[in-house]
Amino acid sequence: MSDTPIVLDELRQRIDQLDGDILRLISERASCAQQVAQVKLAHDKDAVFYRPEREAQVLRRIMALNSGPLDAEEMARLFREIMSACLALEQPIKVAYLGPEGTFTQQAALKHFGESAISLPMAAIDEVFREVEAGAVNYGVVPVENSTEGVVNHTLDTFMDSSIKICGEVVLRIHHHLLISETTRKDKVSRIYSHPQSFGQCRKWLDAHYPHAERVPVSSNAEAAKLIKTEWHSAAIAGDMAAKLYGLERIADKIEDRPDNSTRFLIIGNQDVPMSGEDKTSIVVAMRNQPGALHDLLEPFHRHKIDLTRIETRPSRTGAWNYVFFIDFKGHRDEPQVAAVLEEVKLRASELRVLGSYPQGVL
Repeated sequence: MSDTPIVLDELRQRIDQLDGDILRLISERASCAQQVAQVKLAHDKDAVFYRPEREAQVLRRIMALNSGPLDAEEMARLFREIMSACLALEQPIKVAYLGPEGTFTQQAALKHFGESAISLPMAAIDEVFREVEAGAVNYGVVPVENSTEGVVNHTLDTFMDSSIKICGEVVLRIHHHLLISETTRKDKVSRIYSHPQSFGQCRKWLDAHYPHAERVPVSSNAEAAKLIKTEWHSAAIAGDMAAKLYGLERIADKIEDRPDNSTRFLIIGNQDVPMSGEDKTSIVVAMRNQPGALHDLLEPFHRHKIDLTRIETRPSRTGAWNYVFFIDFKGHRDEPQVAAVLEEVKLRASELRVLGSYPQGVL
């Protein structure tokens, strides 16, 4: 008689025992989080419970300690959800995002804050900013750049008129699928809905497979998914979340032209974030209109060996042919080396504003 049933039974008993241990430890962690809330409130009735730098440090530590067999990022995602649930016991986080429901921005919000966060869709990027500024939500999530289509100009322009700070970032791998509803005739698709950026990210695939289909741009991929529910000859380009939300069938998976297609989102709020150990800083700079202005702006970064990760130019609101520069670089504004660079830039610029120093994206 085979020993297989006996071995399986022993392994299952061991798993049951481990599940009990995990349950007990998660409950113990949740109780500890409640005690943290009590201590904070005893000292400050307006205490801040969500600490971006602390969360980043915890997730990095988990990834460093992980010895497998689960992937380090997968382990960090599990802990992200545990932390989200525990934080909700202290104080549920309200997060505004560029809607409607089912967008990649909502997916980014849930990836960063976890499923226990209260996510609220907004119709436009400036509405996300307004909700955060008014204190109606704790944080906002807005797209800022895509690896294929480039920068989201509306987000950068909104920063010029706002006092909002950048508190974090999250990078989301973007996978586009071609979706149809239960009423769609697969062989009769003559119209495809999607966001303009998604059309750009899937241009070659569409040219090869649906060269004659009408491409109709809409405000979001989630809106595209919603529209095809009532049309028999239409399809939509959208992601997994929209497909699940509207009960759509995927007839082609991962149709983006570049397999590394990713979008970077910013977490915006009203607080300054202390150092986490691996940080970025974002600034906006207006330079005087004179020869060598760009060189004068960048030279201190080179001399102090500060790593620039992005630089974008946008038209200034102060006059025609005047420009401002949005710059991201590694380091925190409170580090002496970074502070020295910012002081030099301030002396050379007509205006300098630090949009925020924040932890580099962990997941």
